[in-house]
Amino acid sequence: QVQLVESGGGLVQPGGSLILTCVASGTISMIGDMSWYRQAPGKERELVATVARDASTNSAGSVKGRFTISRDNAKNTVYLQMNSLKPEDTAVYYCNAKRLWGSMDYWGKGTLVTVSS
Repeated sequence: QVQLVESGGGLVQPGGSLILTCVASGTISMIGDMSWYRQAPGKERELVATVARDASTNSAGSVKGRFTISRDNAKNTVYLQMNSLKPEDTAVYYCNAKRLWGSMDYWGKGTLVTVSS
């Protein structure tokens, strides 16, 4: 009932910036918190940042001060502004949305971010 489509990934040099976009469609009224997760090669998927419907945010310590999550409820879109990128940020980044009244999660297919010289 909710579909998430990520975009904006690509190859960037260390110290560079990218912005990821996730557009939600379907039954948008179901959506509560939205998050970005990432999964690096050989690693488990980890939470990067979360933004609530009131725009309050939390982020992982590894990205704090470098990444900013935001959402535009009118556009049904969540963003991840990534600055000062490091090689260890290389991962597939996934958009996530939680259903308001239950424990169900919705996931996008992911977008690859590669940070390399």
